[in-house]
Amino acid sequence: MTSWHGKAALALRLALGAVFLYAAWTKLRQPWALFALSIDAYGLLPEPAVIAVARVLPWAELLLGGLLVSGRLLRWSAGAASALLVFFFAVMLRSYFKGLQIDCGCFGVGEALSWRTLARDAGLLSASLVLTLLAFRRPLPATGGGTG
Repeated sequence: MTSWHGKAALALRLALGAVFLYAAWTKLRQPWALFALSIDAYGLLPEPAVIAVARVLPWAELLLGGLLVSGRLLRWSAGAASALLVFFFAVMLRSYFKGLQIDCGCFGVGEALSWRTLARDAGLLSASLVLTLLAFRRPLPATGGGTG
């Protein structure tokens, strides 16, 4: 593999990891019930699931961000980030085209779902998919990369 693959993977994993860490931080600094309101506004989950997601998702984002930044289990963490972002983007797109005037919930409370949030998340999803492809394409180093 040429060195640009490694540099691209490094840049993507650091950027995506920072985004996941920031998303977790913004949610964890607020009461979980506020985030639960954002989740509930999408109208997809029953109340017990909304509560569970509101309590667990920020911690999962924190773990995922840490794994991406560290480069540990890169294949697993890049794949998990891509799967999560595909789900988030699909739910946001559905809600946007249904005309729901709701809070995005991406970075805590206070950001309306809009074409801008969709464009941002499409970019994050694209970056994550590229990172996942690079993680499975390139040979990973014996230390720090893991095959996850």
